[in-house]
Amino acid sequence: MIPLELRDKVPPHNSEAEQAVLGAVLLDPEALPAVLRYILPEDFYVNANRDIFAGIISLYEKGQKADLITLTDELKALGSMDRVGGPAYVANLTSIVPSSANVEYYARIVQEQSVRRSLIRLSSELTVRARDDSVESNVVLDEAQARIFEISQNRQASNYRSMKELVPDAIKMIERLFKNKDQTTGIPSGFNDLDQMTSGFQNSEFIVIGARPSVGKTALALSMAAHVALEKHTPAAFFSLEMADTAIMQRLIASEARIRSEQVRTGLLKPSDFNALMDAASRIYEAPLYLVDTPNMRLLELRTMARRLCAEKGVKVIFIDYLTLVTHDNQELPRWEQISGISRSFKALARELRIPVIALSQLKREAEGKQPTLADLRESGSIEQDADLILFLHRDREYDKKKDERSPVIETELIVAKQRNGPVGKTTIAFLPSFTRFENMDHRGL
Repeated sequence: MIPLELRDKVPPHNSEAEQAVLGAVLLDPEALPAVLRYILPEDFYVNANRDIFAGIISLYEKGQKADLITLTDELKALGSMDRVGGPAYVANLTSIVPSSANVEYYARIVQEQSVRRSLIRLSSELTVRARDDSVESNVVLDEAQARIFEISQNRQASNYRSMKELVPDAIKMIERLFKNKDQTTGIPSGFNDLDQMTSGFQNSEFIVIGARPSVGKTALALSMAAHVALEKHTPAAFFSLEMADTAIMQRLIASEARIRSEQVRTGLLKPSDFNALMDAASRIYEAPLYLVDTPNMRLLELRTMARRLCAEKGVKVIFIDYLTLVTHDNQELPRWEQISGISRSFKALARELRIPVIALSQLKREAEGKQPTLADLRESGSIEQDADLILFLHRDREYDKKKDERSPVIETELIVAKQRNGPVGKTTIAFLPSFTRFENMDHRGL
């Protein structure tokens, strides 16, 4: 153990635990897979122990078991025998522990000390970065969050499960779905046909909703977010880069109250309308929905806010309105490279936070008047590749003109153009222009 007077000067480590791990593996080579769940050679502090563990892994990769003889030969072949202290040091390791019974306990101690050294090293690097006036503080914060998350992920031991463990869990899930008659395993969108095709928005997925202007991308995203937060009481975040948060809230209240948007804007309300708005506002007041209103929001700031919302508010799904309005941190890059970087970052963010990230996207002008395809996404090369699920909103403009402007329902196609883990196809949903909202299509009411 490290003496108290030297604890602040010597990096955290436990040489006895490191030797115990090595000794246990030499006594029982079959214990190595359990050790590898927690540590790798770089997790050892003492150089000799690191080299010896690297030699053991080298034998393992060759399909050979490590014992005193094979390990000594391997260390000689690797040229590290002298660095580890010779055959005597290796031979002494087997006398450190009586058996391999507690090898995982020793491995966790080594891992714990390695994590502490990583945190100390990171704090030193961040101190230098924080003192560098040429680097923005937001950049340092983002780097710190990403590095700490990386350390946290590395600390999680990988594991496997046998069929005896997995089958009962699978049966319980099937039984629960059978009783609930619910095919939605992810975050429900609120649109029945879509949820049947996708089973809901799945964790770690990057989802894109594309449409031409004025077809209703924002209205659809708000309808989905409202369903998640108000109906399912699931925390959701809505990043608005185009509309002010007060405008979004006004639209949401009017939509939930089923009061025409123009009546709310002009204030031409009847007492019953005002009462309906107050009732809707009271329902929304308690909803776990968080709005972020920042025009020209930088990608760095968006990632930071997303992590904060997940950590502090337990947000389970994020909507971004919309993708091409996000400002890339490097404005000197060509526009297509900026969009590619933003798209990749959203995919990485979904995987990092393990929640669905849903971004809206404009379609090219060429998509006007025809059913959209993946090629119609702006800068589609990266967006099409990165997205796990791509949805298109589409309706014929001529159809809109033929319908009476005050028609209560306009049929709109919701197209599943890409789904990495499921089918593609079309569904029909109802757009209620008076309330600027989408709902499930009620065929009987048309």
